[in-house]
Amino acid sequence: MKVVIEFYRTRAQDSAHAVVGRETVEVNDLDGAIEMARALAFSLDMPQRPDALTIADAEGRVLLSGAFDSFQRSDEGTTP
Repeated sequence: MKVVIEFYRTRAQDSAHAVVGRETVEVNDLDGAIEMARALAFSLDMPQRPDALTIADAEGRVLLSGAFDSFQRSDEGTTP
């Protein structure tokens, strides 16, 4: 399935967010999309380190969204 992964920074005072990276990728399922997001967080050249992400399907329906730290594996730490 085709998904769009957006990485963004949030502003604490009003929860506004700015997209710092976006990629469209082909994956098998949501777990594959999460793994791809983890890999892209380390490899994409983004102007700032993201603190949250959204994964949406090709029609724009949000499949997963939240703070980046909640998607980290325990052996990765918290730095994307």
